[in-house]
Amino acid sequence: MLNRSIAPLAQPIKNLDLVQPESVNHINGLHTFLFHAEDLELMKFEFVFENSYDTSRIPLLNVALSSMLKEGTLTRSSAQIAEEIDFYGAYLMPEYSFDYTALSLYTIRKYADKVLPIVADILCNSTFPQEELDTYIRNNKQNLQIALQKNDVVARRLFYQNLFGDNQYGAVATVADYDSIKREQLLDLFQRQIQPKNCTLLIAGKIDDSLRELVDRLFGENWEGKQSAMNGSIVLAESIPSKLLIETKEDALQSAIRMGSYTVGRNHSDFPAIQFVNTLFGGFFGSRLMRNIREDKGYTYSIGSAVISLKHSAFITLSSEVGVDVTKATLVEIEREFGRLTEEQADETEIDLVRNYMQGSLLGSLESIFSHVDKFKAVYFSGLDFSYYRYYQDVLRDMTPKRVQEIAMQYFNFENMVKVIVGKY
Repeated sequence: MLNRSIAPLAQPIKNLDLVQPESVNHINGLHTFLFHAEDLELMKFEFVFENSYDTSRIPLLNVALSSMLKEGTLTRSSAQIAEEIDFYGAYLMPEYSFDYTALSLYTIRKYADKVLPIVADILCNSTFPQEELDTYIRNNKQNLQIALQKNDVVARRLFYQNLFGDNQYGAVATVADYDSIKREQLLDLFQRQIQPKNCTLLIAGKIDDSLRELVDRLFGENWEGKQSAMNGSIVLAESIPSKLLIETKEDALQSAIRMGSYTVGRNHSDFPAIQFVNTLFGGFFGSRLMRNIREDKGYTYSIGSAVISLKHSAFITLSSEVGVDVTKATLVEIEREFGRLTEEQADETEIDLVRNYMQGSLLGSLESIFSHVDKFKAVYFSGLDFSYYRYYQDVLRDMTPKRVQEIAMQYFNFENMVKVIVGKY
């Protein structure tokens, strides 16, 4: 009889079986990757565009472009697009991030020939109707006014502004900025950014010859770029001065804490080790920050840290919301945990716990073909390939208390961080 009081032995990952995509280059410059899953009727088509920035109006115009891609073409209104997509049980979703804008379509295979022409119409003929733009501006001004009442939102905005400065990573929108968005600007950005030479198409699901021909006709032949893509460069300071920014809210019941600093990105050899130390420090429910500040002290419901790799930069960040009466005490405990990382070596039991958690998370993140696409995107858009994950596993396997301390001393420095507190201090 199985004894459930005894945990099963942890086993190292011997071989990570990742789906290798088929690569296709089209005559118009579009690059497509095909992820085959022959038994899967549900399909995903993801069109990824590198963001093109004009430094005089960053970053709001790019966000508006992403949000309004479905709002009308030369032959379809926003209502018609929504009705046609819904009729075939499909789902069409634009997504915006610092470096990329994506348009993702989910549909079952038998309706792909009905739905893909709608997407082609959007990518070729979006018009950004003035009426829809007015609605977008009005709604987002209201949403921003509401969001700015939340301490965590204000803290996040201040953090990015002071970490990155005046570029697309650090710029934040004001309510007045929305009134400056013009339809002509959106059309100009659309012509520069939403074009085949600036697009990577990722397709996952049941891919046959007829689908290949349809995709090549709609997006490889009929889709023509009208301008050369202009991807704005970004200027970042090599280092940032440590600072403590406090925005007092007299009626606040909680203080939002946000802090962080630059680090190296995914294409640096130390990145997996930094992820390991971050996980130990604040990257999962059993992390040191959670055990100390949530479980032991009871200062918050949640506290965590993360390592973010972008195209032009990377950073470590930590965030929490705590009662105003324990704001200073929380900062003291956070600083103490940073000190423990660098001054004391972790024990082997803690190292094993983090290693097993990260290995399990890696395996658990590959539950479907769409998960394999996400794993591919993470390395492809960082200039890497699937061999990165073999290296990642090797780093996890070789982490020791000494190596954790070395990484912490090099990359986890409390004194070097930008610290933001919104509430009371």
